[in-house]
Amino acid sequence: MHLERDGAIASLVIDRPAKLNTFTATMSAELTGHCAELDRDDDVRAVVITAVGDRAFCAGSDVTLLGDLGSNWQARNRAAWSRDYIGPLLRLRLPLVAAIRGYCLGGGLEVALAADIRIAGESAELGAPEVRLGWHAGSGNTTILPRLIGYGNAARWILTGDRFGAVEAMRVGLVQEVLPDDEVESRARELATQMAQLSPIAVQSAKHLIRLSQGTSVEQGLAWENDLYSYCMTTEDSREGIRAFREKRQPRYRGT
Repeated sequence: MHLERDGAIASLVIDRPAKLNTFTATMSAELTGHCAELDRDDDVRAVVITAVGDRAFCAGSDVTLLGDLGSNWQARNRAAWSRDYIGPLLRLRLPLVAAIRGYCLGGGLEVALAADIRIAGESAELGAPEVRLGWHAGSGNTTILPRLIGYGNAARWILTGDRFGAVEAMRVGLVQEVLPDDEVESRARELATQMAQLSPIAVQSAKHLIRLSQGTSVEQGLAWENDLYSYCMTTEDSREGIRAFREKRQPRYRGT
């Protein structure tokens, strides 16, 4: 797992193609460190998560290592497995775009669910096959997937363990675009670049509110929305946006 930077865009790259980019404890620790580093870097304004190779975005945790989780209690409190490689992504304050090609299964699907926008290649196969191996997901498939695609669709995916193609994933709303494989990463970067050119205060506040709204009442969500709207309207970025609109030019946002 490594981190790349290109101006205001960062890329989190899953790099274990010989093993279908399955996660290990080491990769989990690396991802945690990279996400913490990104959250401290005000020069980065958007992130793409992608993978090396054409066969898989991520086929989940390395099943050959899952027997090392210890007792029931130790497994529940594990510090270096799927819960922790999804958690840092979910907590990332920056907008996150997933570029998905090939297998996106189990924990790999949970990685994709942690993104804000998902772009899939025509080769993508997505699914939650854990029940076929004797367990269910532990880091988001049963919690986040129903919120994205609805109860019935999520139940079909999770309870059968079936795999679904990119077109079906887009039909149910899991992915936002399906493209030829060789266009997926460039499109993800294009979206990240578009968001990076906007006010980071507005974008990150909006992401925060979208996430909060998934688990609260409409009344509470509207109250939080109004609070952060009021904050945004007092920033220099909002004043710059108004000036640029009046002067018919592109705004220059500084995150202040």
